[in-house]
Amino acid sequence: MFLNPFSLKGRIRRTEYWLTNFIYAILYVTYIFMYEVVKYNNNEFAVIFIGLLFLPLWYILIAQSVKRSHDIGNSGWFNLIPFYGLFLLFSDSNEGDNKYGSNPKK
Repeated sequence: MFLNPFSLKGRIRRTEYWLTNFIYAILYVTYIFMYEVVKYNNNEFAVIFIGLLFLPLWYILIAQSVKRSHDIGNSGWFNLIPFYGLFLLFSDSNEGDNKYGSNPKK
């Protein structure tokens, strides 16, 4: 689990996708809290720094969504469809191998 979080290739299970979204939500709430505290203190450099720290987390979420799309046999571009992430949370993976790799359940 979480072997290549920055990679856009391969497939991941539903469990890993759920955990990724859960961790992202916790870190996002923490980020918003830190952002508001720093903004209240009028420290513009810290606001920019905190924003830049959040970019890798955002990329990991996108990469995991692409890999989850691959797991159900769809292209990563399907993530541009509104609310497609909710579909990814509940849909089951393709049985066996597909063009994106082997089944991660094995």
